[in-house]
Amino acid sequence: MLQKDNFNRFQKFLNEAEGEFHILEHQVPIETQMEYFKYSNRLRSHRRPEKSELVVNEREFEQFVSDLQNPATPTDDKKRILAALAVSKQVKAYRILENYLQTVDKELTDWAFMALMESRIVLESEFTDEKLIYISTGLGGKGKKLRFYVLLLSNTGQPFLDYQQKVVEREFAYTLAKEDGEIEQLIFKMNYIEMLILVPFHANITKILEHVINECNQYGDFVSNTVTLTNVKKLSDNEITQIINKHDKKSKNIRTSH
Repeated sequence: MLQKDNFNRFQKFLNEAEGEFHILEHQVPIETQMEYFKYSNRLRSHRRPEKSELVVNEREFEQFVSDLQNPATPTDDKKRILAALAVSKQVKAYRILENYLQTVDKELTDWAFMALMESRIVLESEFTDEKLIYISTGLGGKGKKLRFYVLLLSNTGQPFLDYQQKVVEREFAYTLAKEDGEIEQLIFKMNYIEMLILVPFHANITKILEHVINECNQYGDFVSNTVTLTNVKKLSDNEITQIINKHDKKSKNIRTSH
């Protein structure tokens, strides 16, 4: 089922908030985001009382770049450097972060993207009087669009037929296009469908999904109304299996009671 209350509150905030929206495009796990911001806040707490940033001088910049490029530099040290650059409110720090992402250590990719996003936030806050609102979700986004994971189930528990797959693909593509959205990934797996879709942050995603499912079911009532929608992460195979089993059990009980 769609968690309408949660998404409606999220939608209400987006529609009522005033300012310039920016979306973290890279897919960063929520746990990593929380870890980064806790670390960043802790770093800020050690700044000089009269300063709102950690100023980096030219010699420190050179050392930071050298340490980031050095494979022998411990990961924790690189995390500290990236966060320190992010909160420094210096354009040169932003450029260093941009350059580092071209050759970033794989295990630090998410951390580096978070640092770059925070650096952009603090710099733009300095250069503009407009209120800036940054949206970061586990699945990220693209431009002014948020990325969502959608899991659809077969209403009968049977594999989707060829014509049903074509109906789903056609109806989703048509409806999303009307809302300036798009299908990024569409995978049919026997009795369920996985999707990654991009939708403008102001669009009502729950209404869109309800409408498309109703349209699909005009051709045979083959898509279940049990929908899993999230912008946090893609579901694992085990999580999908649990959802399908729960759905099948509920459907069986309903048929038995009738």
